[in-house]
Amino acid sequence: MSYDSLAREKQAALIERGHATVLAIETSCDETACAIVKDGREVLSNVVHTQIPLHRKYGGVVPELASRNHVERIGAVVEKALEDANLGLKDIDAVAVTCGPGLVGALLVGVSYAKGLSLAGNLPLIGTNHILGHIAANYLTFPDLEPPFTALIASGGHSHIVRVHDYDRCTLIGRTRDDAAGEAFDKVARVLGLPYPGGPELEKLAREGDPKAFRFRSAFNEREDEFDMSFSGLKTAVINLLHTAEQKGEEVNRADVAASFQYEVVSILSDKAVRAAFDTLVLAGGVSANAALREALAKKAKKKGIRFCCPDFLYCTDNAAMIGSAGFYLLMKGHRDGLDLNATPYLSVVSE
Repeated sequence: MSYDSLAREKQAALIERGHATVLAIETSCDETACAIVKDGREVLSNVVHTQIPLHRKYGGVVPELASRNHVERIGAVVEKALEDANLGLKDIDAVAVTCGPGLVGALLVGVSYAKGLSLAGNLPLIGTNHILGHIAANYLTFPDLEPPFTALIASGGHSHIVRVHDYDRCTLIGRTRDDAAGEAFDKVARVLGLPYPGGPELEKLAREGDPKAFRFRSAFNEREDEFDMSFSGLKTAVINLLHTAEQKGEEVNRADVAASFQYEVVSILSDKAVRAAFDTLVLAGGVSANAALREALAKKAKKKGIRFCCPDFLYCTDNAAMIGSAGFYLLMKGHRDGLDLNATPYLSVVSE
């Protein structure tokens, strides 16, 4: 029988059984990751190799360097994940891999490796959306969490509020019109002279400052009938403040700037997300590691009487366990890809 026939039969048996052990691969940006996840909720192993030291001297991710490093590391990372789970390829039921969004070269490394594993084991191949993975990180933290719910996705490349109708279906409520929240954090961190990655460094500096020292207003974000967001103007306001002070020879308290900027971004994200939710609100994406955002959402959600969920810090940034969880539910919904699966750098999380 052909690979496609064997993989199809395997998937049908897994769906009937309702159980599967998924090997997942994540290489969308600057982490090479592999995890083994059982039934979408139980993490048997989770290995992440970060490239932060490699890119720090450049102030951001260099796509070509990221792709090359993925090629060098992925074999060892996958072997370590299998070793940590005390499993071999024969014990794996399916392979999930991030196919987008992300850096195309980086994505292709993971997709190509996943194809090889799938073919070698005649296993179903599940191309998985990176953002669905971030949402699924909450399933690993809250075993009872199930759709439908509202999700705020905040990361370096995305700021969306979506309605998650099912494990494989989301509709858009609101989104950024320009910079993503994480992108704005990184850009402001850079002008403040903070090292890469900027978001965590800005959050650390903000703890020392006064969040009310400066007011970075944005009339667009203050509209109560609007769920879309805009962060570019806030970023520009910070840059202008610092440049003006420099030209005048004035000292500006960087911690106050960081705290005031973070306060405004957190206020925008939390206000809009809580207004959009009516039962359960889930936080997802790399910015979900920001303590100020987590605290603001928890407080406002409680006041409105809705449940708030956010992933353990272990699953906030890019990892493969979240891809294994999302991939399991796609598998059970009947999704399966062939060996022609390709990387899609601008893959949307919103259902057509």
